[in-house]
Amino acid sequence: MYPFARFAYEALAARKLPPLGLLDPHVSRHTCWPWDLDPWIELNNGRTLTLYDLGRIPFAMRTGIYKALRANKWGMTVAGNSVRYRRRVRAFQRFDMVSRCLGWDSRFIYLEQSMFRGGECTNQMLLRQAVTDKAGIVNPQRVLAAMGQDGKSPALPDWVQAWITADALRPWPPESTRLL
Repeated sequence: MYPFARFAYEALAARKLPPLGLLDPHVSRHTCWPWDLDPWIELNNGRTLTLYDLGRIPFAMRTGIYKALRANKWGMTVAGNSVRYRRRVRAFQRFDMVSRCLGWDSRFIYLEQSMFRGGECTNQMLLRQAVTDKAGIVNPQRVLAAMGQDGKSPALPDWVQAWITADALRPWPPESTRLL
C-alpha cells in the first residue's frame, strides 16, 4: 500500500521549510519500517522507488514546481529511471535522502535522488520526469516560465547524457511483445 501517512507528513513538513532554488538539494530523513521490507529483511527495491516519492514531492513544493502545476492544472509523471543499489538498508535503520534537479531538455526534467546511511550512499536513482497536460508533455521551458524562472538548463552531466542516448536506442515497443 502507498505510504499516504508518510506522504502527508512530508508534504506538511515541507510547507514549513524555506523555499529552494530549482537546482538546490532537498534533504529529508526517513526510517525503514517493517512494511518496507522484502523477504531478506531489507528495504524492498520497489518500495525504494515509492520512498523516493517522499523526497520528490517536498522538493517540488519547496522549489515552486508544485505551485506551477496546480495553477496550470498540469500533472507530473515519471518517464523513466535507473537505480543503482550499493548498500543494504535494514529494518528500523534511519537514512537521509537527497533530491535535486540536474537539468532539463526540451521534454523532460532530470533528477538525482540518493539515500545515505551514516554518510555512505546506499542507493542512487536518476529519474526522468515529465510535466503533462491534456495535450501531452509540457515543455520544461513553459514550466519554468510559470515558475517565473529562466528556462536555460545547466549542462547535463556526461553520465546523464549517456543514459539519455542509451535509452533512445532501446526498442519500443519491446521486442518481447512478439512472444505474446
